[in-house]
Amino acid sequence: MKTEKKLIHIIRHGKTEANEKRLYCGQTDLPLSEAGRLEIAGFVDEGIYPTGVGRFFTSGLLRAEETLDIIYGESVAREAIVDLGEYRFGQFEMCSYEALKDREDYQAWIMDTTDAVCCPGGESRRQFRERVIAGFEVVVAVEEEVLLVCHGGVIACVMDYLWPGVKGFYEWQPQPGRGYCLSFSGVGVGEWIYGLLG
Repeated sequence: MKTEKKLIHIIRHGKTEANEKRLYCGQTDLPLSEAGRLEIAGFVDEGIYPTGVGRFFTSGLLRAEETLDIIYGESVAREAIVDLGEYRFGQFEMCSYEALKDREDYQAWIMDTTDAVCCPGGESRRQFRERVIAGFEVVVAVEEEVLLVCHGGVIACVMDYLWPGVKGFYEWQPQPGRGYCLSFSGVGVGEWIYGLLG
């Protein structure tokens, strides 16, 4: 029987102003902050990012594109997978917890245990998970070694899907510019293993 082997590197984009101000930033197309650019460049100097990657993917959002540019150069060919964009926060977009905490619809969303409650004008956790996994399956289907630059929520969703119950959802989110190396040999979700990037 043929054994299928895969290697996927999944990296969170560098810091943005929204990260620094602790705002919900999903689809707002922010660039990296100056501190974010410097931090990614520092990681490049440390040599934490893989070489030998065959294909590159991003979510298509500017902060992911700029992170890839700093690491591998603006001329590297890449493909965008829109389904791997960050959570659609709707009316909560670019707001802080302090600004939202007294809203009933916000409390309903953060206290939801069914994953079915939508942000007003946005999506539910269930909808988010379904589209992210659909996007991730596109990456999994690639035969070459792959690198994906995307978002903290997306990465947590993928990791929670592959290793359910191992950690809390937010515990899976790497720091900006960091991520995981995922390898697969065999058949089925249970055949995946992961290591920390760098």
